[in-house]
Amino acid sequence: MIQSMTGYGKHVVQLPSKKITIELKSLNSKNLDINARIPQAYREKELELRKLISESLIRGKVDFSLYIELTGDETTAEVNVAMVKKYMEQLRAIAKGDEVKLLEMALKMPDTLKTDKSDIDPKEYSTIKTALVEALKAINIFRTEEGNVLEEDFKNRLKTLSRLLGQVKEMDTERLDTIRERLEKAVADLKVELDANRFEQELIYYLEKYDITEEKVRLANHLEYFETTIDSADSNGKKLGFISQEIGREINTIGSKANFAPMQQLVVQMKDELEKIKEQMLNVL
Repeated sequence: MIQSMTGYGKHVVQLPSKKITIELKSLNSKNLDINARIPQAYREKELELRKLISESLIRGKVDFSLYIELTGDETTAEVNVAMVKKYMEQLRAIAKGDEVKLLEMALKMPDTLKTDKSDIDPKEYSTIKTALVEALKAINIFRTEEGNVLEEDFKNRLKTLSRLLGQVKEMDTERLDTIRERLEKAVADLKVELDANRFEQELIYYLEKYDITEEKVRLANHLEYFETTIDSADSNGKKLGFISQEIGREINTIGSKANFAPMQQLVVQMKDELEKIKEQMLNVL
């Protein structure tokens, strides 16, 4: 089973006087890269929240947003006038617009409300952590569903590669016979007398340089190993990447040894399929 690094998860909790919204978005990345957007009042809890995310999402570029909207009639919060004015100045510099609309946009920015309350409410923070866990469940479900699509695509392309490899095997005897005929004709055109035994030895040595038996066996093994790794319990994106490199190495070697146009055409098709696998591989966890 594989998982995609692309995902989205959201969870909303309505309290008597507040609405808490957790939002998670993720894209592909070599490592885990978390970009957190948290109200100033909860900055001291950022490391703890990051740890929760890192325990669930192993890799990917993750945007984590925590929104707290006051919905109660009574509140100790007041507008942070200086911050709102600063936002309006910046928005006005970007584009001219109606002052009321600029004010509406500015009020949606972070830290436009300030409160005298200095301590974090333990119950509220517990609710935030629960909401984060639910959002993480949602994004993992999303990643798994995306992974299922990738898995189906990989398996279809593996079947195509196996089919092309089968065609390579079928034409290999014809390829060697054709190369042998070309060499014999080239020598005959020279119109010189050669020792038949010595010529046969040299010909066998030359043909051995074009032998692709080992490459065919290794490529078949790599394709089988790739599919086995896909079906494993874990999502092994990096491992699959290494296997695809080995597949590419064998395909390239077959192409360099082919010296036979029909086989080289098959190699081009195999390279095309592998390239599409590698493109999708960037999204695998």
